[in-house]
Amino acid sequence: VGKSVGIGDGVKVELTGVGSCVFCRKNDDCPNKYGEKKTKEKWNLTVHYYCLLMSSGIWQRGKEEEGVYGFLIEDIRKEVNRASKLKCCVCKKNGASIGCVAPRCKRSYHFPCGLQRECIFQFTGNFASFCWNHRPVQIITSNNYRESLPCTICLEFIEPIPSYNILRSPCCKNAWFHRDCLQVQAINAGVFFFRCTICSNSDIFQKEMLRMGIHIPEKDASWELEENAYQELLQHHERCDVRRCRCKEGRDYNAPDSKWEIKRCQCCGSSGTHLACSSLRSWEQNWECLECRGIIYNSGEFQKAKKHVLPNSNNVGITDCLLEESSPKLPRQSPGSQSKDLLRQGSKFRRNVSTLLIELGFQIKKKTKRLYINKANIWTSALDAFRNRNFNPSYAIEVAYVIENDNFGSEHPGSKQEFLSLLMQHLENSSLFEGSLSKNLSLNSQALKENLYYEAGKMLAISLVHGGPSPGFFSKTLFNCLVYGPENTQPILDDVSDFDVAQIIIRINTATTVADLKSVINECYNYLELIGCLRLITTLSDKYMLVKDILVYHVIQRVQAPFESFKQGLKTLGVLEKIQAYPEAFCSILCHKPESLSAKILSDLFTVHTLPDVKALGFWNSYLQAVEDGKSTTTMEDILIFATGCSSIPPAGFKPTPSIECLPVDFPVGNKCNNCLAIPVTNTYKEFQENMDFTIRNTLKLEKEESSHYIGH
Repeated sequence: VGKSVGIGDGVKVELTGVGSCVFCRKNDDCPNKYGEKKTKEKWNLTVHYYCLLMSSGIWQRGKEEEGVYGFLIEDIRKEVNRASKLKCCVCKKNGASIGCVAPRCKRSYHFPCGLQRECIFQFTGNFASFCWNHRPVQIITSNNYRESLPCTICLEFIEPIPSYNILRSPCCKNAWFHRDCLQVQAINAGVFFFRCTICSNSDIFQKEMLRMGIHIPEKDASWELEENAYQELLQHHERCDVRRCRCKEGRDYNAPDSKWEIKRCQCCGSSGTHLACSSLRSWEQNWECLECRGIIYNSGEFQKAKKHVLPNSNNVGITDCLLEESSPKLPRQSPGSQSKDLLRQGSKFRRNVSTLLIELGFQIKKKTKRLYINKANIWTSALDAFRNRNFNPSYAIEVAYVIENDNFGSEHPGSKQEFLSLLMQHLENSSLFEGSLSKNLSLNSQALKENLYYEAGKMLAISLVHGGPSPGFFSKTLFNCLVYGPENTQPILDDVSDFDVAQIIIRINTATTVADLKSVINECYNYLELIGCLRLITTLSDKYMLVKDILVYHVIQRVQAPFESFKQGLKTLGVLEKIQAYPEAFCSILCHKPESLSAKILSDLFTVHTLPDVKALGFWNSYLQAVEDGKSTTTMEDILIFATGCSSIPPAGFKPTPSIECLPVDFPVGNKCNNCLAIPVTNTYKEFQENMDFTIRNTLKLEKEESSHYIGH
């Protein structure tokens, strides 16, 4: 009878004693690496399961319950005696029970030593073992991966080159794994649930992983064996989620048969409200949360798909090329695909961008990564932090501010949203983009060489998912290139930031005769030849196609390499895919600045957590109105920056929610880490406004001066 993996594989066994493994002489108890450690006190015997299973001279001759997993005690002792005469080629000690199966190879080793030297053990068939010189490898005919790719289990970035520690899926060429991640996954999932993380193929995937030495135990998945593993699915949502909860006992208070009873959304069941908070007279009344209500009410707005009219190339006028906003060209579709697009528009394009970003935020793990940021050099410190090998975009971000050349090494807690806001401001004004308000990618050879376009896309994606501000500086052309592809996008004159190129385009467009047009072309001959836009001119209308060619080259083709790099970075955390799926939602935050703040917006934004001082709250509301009316030296944005570090409300909202405290202090205090604003308790409104204006104005001024001082040095 040959070796086999029986029902004991992976099953928990209660140990009756503790000792060293008779094969490897190690006392380690690490099931993921060495298999389960089992002790038989009756025979004074301790073994690691994998050490026993992979030993070359022993076979499973008993039933599962006999000996150790069917390996008889007398056979184990014989194998130990045989191995005692063999020296390990790694540690040079006796007891090497495992040998390489390659012909003429005489290497023997202990199981842990084999792992150390990256040997491969196949937990299938004859349970073969291969030394480091003869182990099986994954062969890839061509490697087109220039950038690091994430392990599809832990999401940490790895170099996509097959090796002992890095494996590729046989069924999905873009799926790469750490060996350790695969092994842990296999042990937890078992043979019934272990499959490719991308396509869920199990047969091809398991066969290749067994060949490469991954142990797949014959057991049910660990999560299926947990007692009450899905107990939370039986719990009801009992919390008031409306913006302004009126219950003094708090959002979690639920009093049945009263106005403070919790009513759940009749559509999703995952949001709730107190009856009184939504003016419901009885529990029988229907109620939908804002998200479901928006989907229901917007579903009737898409009875017809919008027609995308493409200009005829023979009748393209100056207004078509220059004065209209760019509109993406759509490929020809069959009637069936058009009807699918119609359904998509009704269900997808009208989704709220905040909800989409919150969904992306579900990827963020509880594990925290602290970033050490120098506010005076925000770009360099952010670049160093994001390029750190231990940085994972899906880890929660914690910020600590440091000062360069500080001999004391002092640091203080920072606001994540303030950091992301400062980073997006720097990115908007960096040399990676060109243009005044609506920006396109620039062509910066040094930045391309240093892979900064990729980093910029990555930073933007991380900022959006982790609660950063609306970028708002993309041109429609750049946005359409990302969503529909450069080949389906037509730039406009506003996309050209180079004055000389813009003048050439304008001169060509304003030519009134063929002779004038040819004269302009002759003057610009060298430039047009260089960019490959020379064309035969026979009629005056040819100027429109010439203008179109120049625009496409200058705005799109010229920056193709930066665009592809930026696009790859934007794929971080699945952001680009989400943008392409919901373009209308994301256009509002990528191409447009946030709405101006008003007294009502700020009043609704800040909640009162502590017992309020009625007089102070009245002063606060009056102050907001005075600021909005221009009767104060501060602005709404100044107040928000003072309290949160952000000049606008992030699309995904603030975490934690901004709050107001009334404290017996003379001047306001802003806590950006907690988004908390402590307002002073004063005797008169005049004193309140003077103290608020003075503190906010001078604090922001001081922060700006300190930043300029550090940059100057």
